[in-house]
Amino acid sequence: MNRKTTDTILGNGLRVVVVHAPGAPLAELRLVLPYARTAPHLTPARELLAGCLGTGTTAGDGSRQDIADRAADLGAELSTVVTSESLVMATGVLSAGLPGALDLLADLLLRPAYRERELALVRRRAAAVPRVPGPRQRLRRALLSHAFGSHPLVDPPVGQSGEPGTGDLYDLHARAVVPQGSVLLVMTRDAPDAVTALVQERLADWTGGPSGLVLPPFARRTPLPGRITVPAGPTPAGSAGQALVLTAGPAVPATDPGHAPLHLAQLALGGYASSLLARRVRDRHGLAYAISAQIRGNRAGDWLEIECAGAPGTAARIAEEITDCLRELATDGPTPQELDRARAYATGFTRFALATRTEEASALAGFAAAGLPLDWLATYRRALAEVTHAHVAEAAARFLHPSRTLIATLDDDESNR
Repeated sequence: MNRKTTDTILGNGLRVVVVHAPGAPLAELRLVLPYARTAPHLTPARELLAGCLGTGTTAGDGSRQDIADRAADLGAELSTVVTSESLVMATGVLSAGLPGALDLLADLLLRPAYRERELALVRRRAAAVPRVPGPRQRLRRALLSHAFGSHPLVDPPVGQSGEPGTGDLYDLHARAVVPQGSVLLVMTRDAPDAVTALVQERLADWTGGPSGLVLPPFARRTPLPGRITVPAGPTPAGSAGQALVLTAGPAVPATDPGHAPLHLAQLALGGYASSLLARRVRDRHGLAYAISAQIRGNRAGDWLEIECAGAPGTAARIAEEITDCLRELATDGPTPQELDRARAYATGFTRFALATRTEEASALAGFAAAGLPLDWLATYRRALAEVTHAHVAEAAARFLHPSRTLIATLDDDESNR
């Protein structure tokens, strides 16, 4: 990334990263707050706050409509997204409206208003979504719990006494919506030093933290291998059911030198349409209509996951084919042709991830929040180019062998016999 940047920790603990994008008509803002589900009993309030943050302030009229009108006047779009680890407030605004967008952001952070009518609206929307975990969610929880042990990421939610109200949201806002541990990334055509000073002026009074809402590490660094079967439960009316297979194998984080060889091995295994798993499980045997392999990771840990969905009654056969593919790659490594395809796919994807300013801002904010350098993707592209066939074969032997992998299955056909 050949862009001028400034990286500053303000006095209140907020990390401000400003990326210079000359000629860009829009300024992109991404505020990333630690927001992991570390306390299961807070889950209802956590979900409610995420849905209500940005709907009201005590500044001026402060209603949802007033906030929408202010954003529209600035040519801005405001959204809030919650991930397994973070709450992200994202704004795209005409460059001239950047000061106004920071004013609006300051009002939402420092002067929030959680009104009962907004809480009721979010509750109604949530009530329309089934609260019972679906088969994929139950399978993933069981897989990760068996692989890594009890952890807030996979433990079932623990309900708090009573439904959270406005007081609970103000308390959680004071704890969680804080500058210490948070990152604000601004991508703009304006001079980075001037933008940093502008942020300092608007958000100097924002205080608090750290929130502590950061995922702890898994109890085990590498997954406990083996095989488990998860009961499917009753098949919903009108549903034909399905077979699901999910695996967890060892992996390393993106900062590890071994990540690039493992990434290429993972792609050859199941990362794209003509990968080994796709050719074997889907095309040759017709066992699956969806199959993928990817490296997953967060502050809790890292694992290589294969996910496969097929018709009822096929889970055992799918698991056998996955085991054979893992053993084949671990023993022989990918062919030179498979490696070339995987490298081309990975290199193309790293370029696609930064195709637009909006995507670039989101990616850079994610890098900053994860502790990666802003130019990580460009550096990683070079690392992919330098990986040899021997490196990938070694990574496959180290990480892909089925003896190091946990395989979990869920099959509607088996549960309904």
